[in-house]
Amino acid sequence: MKRLEPVIGLEIHVQLKTKTKMFCGCPAHEAGAAPNANTCPVCLGQPGTLPVVNAEAVKMGVRMGLALGCAIAPRSKFDRKHYFYPDLPKGYQISQYDQPIASEGELTFEVHAKDAPRPVATIRIERAHLEEDAAKNVHPSTGSGLAQTYVDFNRAGVPLVEIVTGPDFRSPAEAKAFLTELRLIARTLGVSDADMEKGQLRCDANVSMRELDADGNVVGPKFHPKTEVKNLNSFRHVERALAYEIKRQGELWEADSPPAESTTRGWNDALQKTEPQRVKEAEGDYRYFPEPDLPPLELSELADVERAKMPELPSAKRARFVSEYALKGEDARQIVEDPSLADFAEAVFSEMHAWLQALPELDGAEEAVWEKERSRIGKLVSSWLTTKLLGALAARGGDVRTMKVDAENFAELLVLVATGKLNQTNAAVALEEMLESGADPSHVMEDKRLGAMQDAGVIATAVDRVIANFPAEVARYKAGEKQLLQFLIGMVMKETEGTADAKEARNMLLVKLEG
Repeated sequence: MKRLEPVIGLEIHVQLKTKTKMFCGCPAHEAGAAPNANTCPVCLGQPGTLPVVNAEAVKMGVRMGLALGCAIAPRSKFDRKHYFYPDLPKGYQISQYDQPIASEGELTFEVHAKDAPRPVATIRIERAHLEEDAAKNVHPSTGSGLAQTYVDFNRAGVPLVEIVTGPDFRSPAEAKAFLTELRLIARTLGVSDADMEKGQLRCDANVSMRELDADGNVVGPKFHPKTEVKNLNSFRHVERALAYEIKRQGELWEADSPPAESTTRGWNDALQKTEPQRVKEAEGDYRYFPEPDLPPLELSELADVERAKMPELPSAKRARFVSEYALKGEDARQIVEDPSLADFAEAVFSEMHAWLQALPELDGAEEAVWEKERSRIGKLVSSWLTTKLLGALAARGGDVRTMKVDAENFAELLVLVATGKLNQTNAAVALEEMLESGADPSHVMEDKRLGAMQDAGVIATAVDRVIANFPAEVARYKAGEKQLLQFLIGMVMKETEGTADAKEARNMLLVKLEG
């Protein structure tokens, strides 16, 4: 069998989160608007109308280019890209051809997949350019067997930034990881919600194969005719479509009949396969020429302004969370994945570290002691954020952006846990009440009588009762079934109505059982 390597490049359209469209004043993202309600003569392509550039879209495009490590063009212009399709009212799309706003960047990201050939990949960004979106074709089911298509022009003219990568991906897992990171960057910058299900992030994937020799060197031409898979609207579709194409093209290569021309195919999710659509257009087919109704963009000053305002990007924030807050890499990734959760975590850590610094016993402590305490607090905060809080919010259908618990109260709850004034079980009860009412944890603890049992004599009595009431389990424990210790601890907690300190109960049980 031939040794084959996939060559994959992506073309990604990110819908920008502006109030109005790219070249007119129509609303760009009005949820629930009736079909064709958000239109005007400009975005409908009526004769005699003139486009006007949306300045906010240009700023967002520059911001996205900077985040991808691109050089921002000092001078950029718009062009007309001609093709005839029902969703394009003018018969051409205003886009950018030879002078995009950004080019020659790269993005490095981690690939967390077992079958990924590279744990870390760097992908070149060939260009990022601005353009207007097309309308949306709707294909309703009529029940008559006759195919019908309606066109909703509300989306026509919504601003997009198109990002074109180099053919640098070597697996579907890399493509998915790249898109995930790109979505997070867009959300961090505030330029787009980048929700694929809502069409705010759309992807076309170009894939071809090439042969390698035993040493991994390319045999023959570096690139071969590619297949473009259009309009993939979920990460799962991207992965599956690429995997299918790699298998399909691999079989053609094994049969000594690799693809001879570039083609366009669509992904049929129901059949889990790509289907042929047409021979892929060449650049000449689009008959690009400069848009005569729009002046060139002078971007040098804007690039400097946006560069100065750039927020911390996800990769840098993950690294800082690991080093500054002693988080595990996996926990840092999960927290930073949601910018709002990351902001909440920062505020909680600030409160927790302020509490640590105020402890008399740590005054003048050596750095090793501080590192140990920071590590303990990092584990506590990450555990409660990623499991307890997110789990409770998911059960309620809630969201960290709208919940009633602020960072100060959440940190206060964790201080009560860290100091043993609340055990894990009762702290979880307190969190539920905090989410419900917004009350601070000390009031919840008092009202619900949730404080941890401090009386060692009461705990010892409860331990004696449990040992007396469960002789069979005690005997099995002593015979070697050590896992029964957790059961006995649970019984002590039940005896004390959940108020006993679980660690103290465990220690007392071990003394009794092992003595």
